[in-house]
Amino acid sequence: MLEMKKSYPKDMLSLLEWSKAEIEELIQLALEMKTNPKHFSHALSGKILGLIFDKPSTRTRVSFEAGMLQLGGQAIMMNGKELQLGRGEPIADTAKVLSSYIDALMIRTFSHEEVEALAEHATIPVINGLTDLHHPCQALADLLTMYEWKDDLTNVKVAFIGDGNNVCHSLLLICALMGITIHFAIPDAYQIDATILEKAHQLAAESGAEIVVTADPVKAVTDADFIYTDVWTSMGQEKENQTRMGIFYPTYQVNTALAAYAKPDYKFLHCLPAHREEEVTAEIIDGEHSVCWQQAENRLHAQKALLQLVLQH
Repeated sequence: MLEMKKSYPKDMLSLLEWSKAEIEELIQLALEMKTNPKHFSHALSGKILGLIFDKPSTRTRVSFEAGMLQLGGQAIMMNGKELQLGRGEPIADTAKVLSSYIDALMIRTFSHEEVEALAEHATIPVINGLTDLHHPCQALADLLTMYEWKDDLTNVKVAFIGDGNNVCHSLLLICALMGITIHFAIPDAYQIDATILEKAHQLAAESGAEIVVTADPVKAVTDADFIYTDVWTSMGQEKENQTRMGIFYPTYQVNTALAAYAKPDYKFLHCLPAHREEEVTAEIIDGEHSVCWQQAENRLHAQKALLQLVLQH
């Protein structure tokens, strides 16, 4: 088994709490867990993970719950609407109470500030399963998937086409942290959060990553090793769907014509769920270049590694 350091950051809120070396160790542990899962079947025996959901979920819920069970621990599901979190009870009080019952907490919600407040007052690790601003667990799975296809990620180019959303933000941060070149093609009205972009440029200055933001999908995709997209309308934005469709379609659709500008052996990534014939054609997502299902599976392995590291505290 790979020897790990004894202490890691308490929380995983936005990737900004973790160093490049720590993320590399997490990915190596995830690879070991994927290769030899039985070796880790008692790693978190006796530990309890609480799961709070304010947003619907397939991959996040099942991967965290299954991952905890595979590591010998248990998971408790909590519907955010049935809790008094931030409503009848201050977040600080909820954090203190939950810290006395369980060993770690994963929350999938809207407000990133709410997750930060939970982490501030909790004595147990808090993991961001998705907020409107960040999706760090998805980015860990993305990185793991890229590692499985490329030995040296400093020599690859990732192209993200679409909305400057939470998935885009976390992908940007992890690429900037790890020294991975990434080009974004995003309409002017749906750009990356300015504060996150500024922080990414600071990280890139240290890691050697190249960050390019353009409105031109062809420019972004040219010579790319990985093409990544996400839905154009995220949860909570349904009223904007018609407007967004008019702006994104067809210019920002990943299709055969656009993908032809990438490297011949490019891989296609999507965090799922996908809307075929909107942000991506069926020919691409169901074709030979797609590694979306491997990427989805890697949510399980990356999160198992994360759980083991934060629960070493």
